[in-house]
Amino acid sequence: MLIKSAKYIISSPDYKKCPKPDIPEFAFFGRSNVGKSSLINMLCNQKNLARISGSPGKTQLINHFEVTASPHASILQGEGPVLRWYLVDLPGYGFAKVSQRQRKNWEKMISDYIRKRENLLSLFLLIDSRHPPQKNDIDFINQLGDWKVPFCLVFTKTDKETQKTVSKNVNDFLSTMQETWYELPPHIITSALKKHGREKMLKFIESQIVEQAKR
Repeated sequence: MLIKSAKYIISSPDYKKCPKPDIPEFAFFGRSNVGKSSLINMLCNQKNLARISGSPGKTQLINHFEVTASPHASILQGEGPVLRWYLVDLPGYGFAKVSQRQRKNWEKMISDYIRKRENLLSLFLLIDSRHPPQKNDIDFINQLGDWKVPFCLVFTKTDKETQKTVSKNVNDFLSTMQETWYELPPHIITSALKKHGREKMLKFIESQIVEQAKR
């Protein structure tokens, strides 16, 4: 897949106010400070598509971006259809300094979106590869399992640690999941700085769109 354009559309306080669900959608979610904005910018090859902040918790709404791209086959053949899909930037969890009431409002907004957004094909759940398995990440993954929401694990910030540490943390995370999961979800190891994992993410998105079109 070759990204041709990506543009901001709207920020919504509720899934009911999101754009009409008429094209495939992929959402990005994870702990605050996991590198979500940097990853989105890297994926779309734009420096300032998603705003990067030094203060966790700046994303507070459901942010929609419309992406157009050429599928892999048309890149090779020089022709073919254009794929349109929504990229969604969701508020993070874990570090934001907000009131308990605001936190509960965020949790409801996010859970409603994830469970009820009918065109959501997959959730990209971002995991910071610098750290060993975190309880809130595992708890949320188990919640996704209860909701039967398809997701892909994306390990971020691999350029911030040694390869040995990253490998251990990733393996430990997957091993922890195997304690309660019969089958593991797909996972991708990324670096926004070095653009590692970009092609794998784009191939995953394209494959999901193609599979959805066959149904």
